[in-house]
Amino acid sequence: MPDRTQPPPIKTIFPLQLPQPVHYRLDNGIPVYEISMGTQEVTKIEIVFRAGRPYERQRLAARATASLIKEGSRNMDSATIAEKIDFYGATLSTPFSLDTSRVILYTLNRYIADLLPVVAELVQAPAFPEHELATFIKNSKQRLQVDLAKNDVVAYREVTGRIFGEDHPYGYNSLPADYDALQQSHLIEHYSRTYTADNCTIFVSGRVEPGTQPLLNRYFGQGMASGLPQLPPFPDHVPLPQKERIPHPDNVQTAIRMGCRLFNRKHADFAGCYVLNTILGGYFGSRLMANIREEKGYTYNIFSTLDAMHHDGYFYIGTEVGNTFVEKTMTEIYREMRILQEKLVTTEEMEMVRNYLLGNLLTMLDGPFNVMDVTRSIIMEELPEQTFPNLINTIRTITPETIRELAKRYLNPENMWEIIVG
Repeated sequence: MPDRTQPPPIKTIFPLQLPQPVHYRLDNGIPVYEISMGTQEVTKIEIVFRAGRPYERQRLAARATASLIKEGSRNMDSATIAEKIDFYGATLSTPFSLDTSRVILYTLNRYIADLLPVVAELVQAPAFPEHELATFIKNSKQRLQVDLAKNDVVAYREVTGRIFGEDHPYGYNSLPADYDALQQSHLIEHYSRTYTADNCTIFVSGRVEPGTQPLLNRYFGQGMASGLPQLPPFPDHVPLPQKERIPHPDNVQTAIRMGCRLFNRKHADFAGCYVLNTILGGYFGSRLMANIREEKGYTYNIFSTLDAMHHDGYFYIGTEVGNTFVEKTMTEIYREMRILQEKLVTTEEMEMVRNYLLGNLLTMLDGPFNVMDVTRSIIMEELPEQTFPNLINTIRTITPETIRELAKRYLNPENMWEIIVG
């Protein structure tokens, strides 16, 4: 019998390899990437457009367009669309990110031929009904009102707005007046410029059947409008970091958000900063958690993260603490940054972080949908083919000396915005 009092030995994770997708183009030039693996008779079809905030001409037009594209088409209203999707036991969603809009269908393979015409009509002939837009505006304003009562939401909005600036597509925050200003014509204009064949990429994953390709070509390879939207210039003004406290009465906790502008995944230091961030606050065993939660008991949760978009990125730390612990928490955060700049990470801690990160990458390769998520990120962010292997190599080989140098370069208090809400 095994000795249950002893933990299993830590083993090195075997070599990780990202499966390469099959790549082909439809008749109108739309690129398709296909990952066929797994045992379940299920396929995920993801249609992606570069139609996020950088391409807007009206604030919130990108989000509204993505949300309403499934709420009515030339021949179907929202109820008919929902009924058709539910009848076949499928799932249809239209997630929106800062850079892209997506239409995602999960379906059993035997129903692909029945559902692709529905999805194609949504993508190629949305109606953006006025009453659906009115409902979207009303619901969004109500959610915003609820969110603005939460310290952590206010702090997050403020720190991103300060880091990039309110005139930057990654920095502006939605306001009730922005929703009230939305009109159907704004959605139609944004759709006509961005939801085009030249601006579209399709990702297919699951146990993909041979008949899927001709069906995609039939419904998406013909008739879509052409054209590639121009990327407007980004504001070149970089705000100087400041420290700001925003009163938010009637709350027993204070939200802390602090951070600085960095870079996207194309930057040479991104992989190294990914490891550095993990050590500082990127997992449950991080230094911020060990100090501020476990040892001091100032908070239930504290984290740091690298947010990378297609054109830019930023680093930030977030936590909520009791009102009496704000200054002590800030002191400890800067103390942990300073230690990383002055002292080498121990071999034991480096091995712990390496194993944690490689384990995370291993879960990212578990199944066709996860593999395609990684593949989609690499393709849509226009990263080199060696991005994934290079990340693995950095995790395996980065030295404590390199970690210290990166900390000196990027974890400087004078570069940090501080937003305290409470």
